[in-house]
Amino acid sequence: MTMKIWHQSFAQLDALPVYRAALEKHLREAAAPGTEVVLHGMDPRTKPAFEVGKKDIAYPYFQFLHANQFLDNVMQAEKEGYDAFLMSTFPDPYLDVARTLVDIPVIGFGFSAMHTAAYLGRRFGIICFLKDLMPHYVENVRKYGLENLGGPIRHIGLAYADIHKGFEDPRPVVDAFTRVARELIESEGVDVLLPGEGPLGLLLHTNGIHRIDEVPIMDGFVNTLKAAEMMVQLRRTSGLSVTRAGFFHNRPPQQRIDELQRFYFRK
Repeated sequence: MTMKIWHQSFAQLDALPVYRAALEKHLREAAAPGTEVVLHGMDPRTKPAFEVGKKDIAYPYFQFLHANQFLDNVMQAEKEGYDAFLMSTFPDPYLDVARTLVDIPVIGFGFSAMHTAAYLGRRFGIICFLKDLMPHYVENVRKYGLENLGGPIRHIGLAYADIHKGFEDPRPVVDAFTRVARELIESEGVDVLLPGEGPLGLLLHTNGIHRIDEVPIMDGFVNTLKAAEMMVQLRRTSGLSVTRAGFFHNRPPQQRIDELQRFYFRK
């Protein structure tokens, strides 16, 4: 069974060649036979370097503006015949809105990781490297109805750039993650670990770090990919797709989308 999946990153992938190569390899090896995953990064005109994204992500309005790339691209993916869209960033920016715009499956990285954690244990903990987003993760846990499953959120103690340097020298990142993970396991009872952003999880996987002691580490990228493959197969075999009942799931008419985009974005 063939399928084509649009992977959308919040990073400017062309500015991160080592990371992009590792991500492409990981997804290619994990994909089911016949699945093609096409990587897309942020438009370099809005994110001239990955450090800009680190700064922008601290402000809700900038996140709102950048989210329009995700929303435009999810519609473009459906127009181009993609079978699913991966919102491959842990914060899931405007995931609920994206699902109103298309009928193909839209899979959120954080949403999928948090819900899959329920299969693996009773209390997940998040270890992130973007401190500004920690309150956003707390809010997502609440919004997804996972307060009983979601545990503490901790910062790894490293900066954004340190994580990407880790693809060439992983030891400082691995040591920092292991230290924080053991603190969560011992003091908070965490039994599933979620790396808070994609690059951190990919770095751990690349270096063979899949558990800390007896506690599993979520592979967010593969988890999202497999959720997409499942939803595509369910749609094909049983006609299963997102609800269109009620305000939060109404699909807007394309003509009105075009009119409002011309007004607000001068398209």
